[in-house]
Amino acid sequence: MTDQLQPKPIHILLVDDDEDDRYLTKEAFHQHYPSSRISFAEDGEDLLDFLKYEGRYAGATHTLPELILLDLNMPRKDGREVLRELKASENLRHIPIVVLTTSDSKDDIETSYFNGANSFITKPPTFQRLSEVTRAIGQYWFNVVTVCEHMNDE
Repeated sequence: MTDQLQPKPIHILLVDDDEDDRYLTKEAFHQHYPSSRISFAEDGEDLLDFLKYEGRYAGATHTLPELILLDLNMPRKDGREVLRELKASENLRHIPIVVLTTSDSKDDIETSYFNGANSFITKPPTFQRLSEVTRAIGQYWFNVVTVCEHMNDE
């Protein structure tokens, strides 16, 4: 089987306050899915501005992502709070959210699923393992399930 599994480009929004983690995750995805488009948000407030076209994204023309990778532990507004807000939003709750975090706390896992996370993954400790994880995420979200196409966000 070829390493290029992605049938179409997909837009991923990676939400993480750690610049190194953002870079490594992007590189790991692009190893297997080079046509995927990865946007970044640095924390929960930045994520909400991106999705609602507010703040520094006011007037932007980007599309909504088809998948969000969400860290839990971030400044200003953490991933737990953002997850609840997104899943309560009529216009944004259709976007699948994979929690990708350093936590392996049973409470964080249960709370994430209770609040609407589609998956919970503890960040792997090595780039090789991260590459394997991003390949699996891509295989599932790009080739197995059908994601909701961009919906009108009025």
